[in-house]
Amino acid sequence: MRIIRSIKQMQKASRELAAKGKRIGLVPTMGFLHEGHLSLIKRALKQCDIVITTIFVNPAQFAPNEDLAMYPRDERGDIAKIEAAGGEIVFIPKANEIYPDDFQTYVEVEELTQELEGKKRPTHFRGVTTIVAKLFNITRPDVAVFGMKDFQQAAVLKQMTADLGYPIKFVIAPTVREKSGLAMSSRNKYFTDEQKTEALGLYYSLKSAKAMIKSGVRDARKVEREMRAVIKSHCRTAKIDYIAFTDINTLLPHSRVSKSTVCSLAVHIHGVRLIDNMKLA
Repeated sequence: MRIIRSIKQMQKASRELAAKGKRIGLVPTMGFLHEGHLSLIKRALKQCDIVITTIFVNPAQFAPNEDLAMYPRDERGDIAKIEAAGGEIVFIPKANEIYPDDFQTYVEVEELTQELEGKKRPTHFRGVTTIVAKLFNITRPDVAVFGMKDFQQAAVLKQMTADLGYPIKFVIAPTVREKSGLAMSSRNKYFTDEQKTEALGLYYSLKSAKAMIKSGVRDARKVEREMRAVIKSHCRTAKIDYIAFTDINTLLPHSRVSKSTVCSLAVHIHGVRLIDNMKLA
C-alpha cells in the first residue's frame, strides 16, 4: 500500500505507471468508507492493473451552512479497508494544496446541474466538477468509477468527462444497500438503530413507487403522494426536500413515468440529509 499526499508525487507516480503500460483506475471518495465505496474499488480492479483511491473532504462542494466540519473522517480505517479491497495507492491531498490562496479556476456543467440537488444546493456541483477535474489531471486514469447512489453527480461528471475530452472510460456502478435496503452512506453513522429503521422509509417509498408503476400507474404526482405517505409513516418528523421524476440522461422532469425515468429523493431524517434513487420501469 502506497500513501501519497503531494500532488507532484502523485503526478510522478501516475506518469511512471503509464510509462510501464499499466491501466489505471480511479475511485474518488471523501473518506469514511463503507462497502459501497469498496465495491467501486473492486469493480475498478476488474478493468485495471492498479487502482488509485482518493480521500479528500472537498470544501468547495459544501455551502457555509452545511456539515463540512462534522463530516465523518477515519483516515487510518479507510486505508486499511482500501488495502483489504485490493487498492494499492491512496492519494490524500491537503485542502491548501488543492485550493491554494490564489485559486480562482472552476469547472461548471450548466444544464444538468439545474435540477434536484442543484436546486437545493446551488454551489455544490461547481465544487464537485472542479475537484474531479483536478483529480483526473493529477492521476491520469484510464477508468473512473462512481456510484449510482449519487445519480445526479454521476450524470454531471459523465457529461464533464465527455465535454472536456478526457480519454477516460466512465463507469457508473449500482447502489450498494444494507441488508435492510437502506442505501449505504457515510452519514448513516449518525443514526441510532431506531432512527435507522425510520430512515428505511426512503427505500420503502421507492419500492412502493416501483410497485405502483408495475401495476400500471404512470402519473408521477400520484406516485409522489404515495411516496410521501410512506416516508411519513416511517418517520413523522421527516423533512422531504424533494421527490423528483427525471429522465435518466437529460435529468429533465417527467410528469409521466416511462422506461427512462429515475425517481430521486432527498429527505432529512432526524437532522441527517439522505439521498436515494431508483429506476422505476
